[in-house]
Amino acid sequence: MLRWGLGALCASVACAGGALAQGVGDARAGRAVATSLCIQCHDIDGAARDPSRVPPGFGAVADMASQTALSLRVFLQTPHGAMPRYQLTPTETDDVIAYIQSLRAR
Repeated sequence: MLRWGLGALCASVACAGGALAQGVGDARAGRAVATSLCIQCHDIDGAARDPSRVPPGFGAVADMASQTALSLRVFLQTPHGAMPRYQLTPTETDDVIAYIQSLRAR
């Protein structure tokens, strides 16, 4: 009985973790944040997919194999280059991450 209980618990935690990883943020709200803050320098519509462009378009960022929700979160919260130091709320950060991930080429 205990053995079955632990297995069921592990399975439910694994499923919940996957759902949380995929369900974070609102891509539509993330596009609105990107339109207000990022569009001055970045191509945000996903059409620009050249990873060598500086700064890269969001489509190129989305296509990078190394881009996970965690790596995007760290990047957005870390000063880098000449990019303005925006102070996104946790919700805005989640939304921008969801938007960038929605641009990933399928």
